[in-house]
Amino acid sequence: MKAIDLIAIGLNAALYAGFGYLTNLGIFTPVVGVVRFWPSVVIPAVFANLFGPMDGGLGAAIGIFISDMLIHGNALLSLLVGVPSNFIGFYLVGYIGRRDVKASLILSSSVLGFVFAVLSIWLLVQNLLDPFTSYLFAGICFFSAAVTLVINFVWPEWKSIGIGSVIGLGVGSGIIGIGVWAFSQFFLLPSGEILLPLYASVIWFIWTYATEIPFLIVLVPPILKACYLAFPGLKSSRRR
Repeated sequence: MKAIDLIAIGLNAALYAGFGYLTNLGIFTPVVGVVRFWPSVVIPAVFANLFGPMDGGLGAAIGIFISDMLIHGNALLSLLVGVPSNFIGFYLVGYIGRRDVKASLILSSSVLGFVFAVLSIWLLVQNLLDPFTSYLFAGICFFSAAVTLVINFVWPEWKSIGIGSVIGLGVGSGIIGIGVWAFSQFFLLPSGEILLPLYASVIWFIWTYATEIPFLIVLVPPILKACYLAFPGLKSSRRR
């Protein structure tokens, strides 16, 4: 690992932890309030695309652990769920975002967004979420899927980044949903809950994806564009 990678990982972790602590606004998942509102996901996504998947993933893993210690202080929950979900999720964001993607992957990522929208409505049908929250989640998921398709045709230079964001965040959100639910079967959550039903994992999954994907889709491309204009060498280092 080069010196530039160590610097990138450290800066990524520091910014992710600091901005995450300052911007979560004290907002948590509805119904089963454990997972935080987390717009700071933009930071490791940018680092993953600029410097590579390992820099993005490791920085995110370290950063989320620091912020978890500051916010809920449960090291075991962070190490078992927060750290692996952030590492794997942002590794995929960088890995896919720095490569040319095939049409089949573009279609698959868009279909994922529509599937997540259907899951949001399912939560309403099952009386697990209120109508406003379910429709909001469904609308955001639908929006992200539509924007992913639009980016492919209007701004093809950003298509890999959009696809990487959808897939990486989808995988990371899935790990959080299942991981927090599994943790609750054996240990007390920071919210004081234990032995939560399996449907809670779906709520955490949809919440994480729906509240974070807009920031990745809307903010990461222009930030990267600004970075490439300021430091052209970063763009030439992208592996295709």
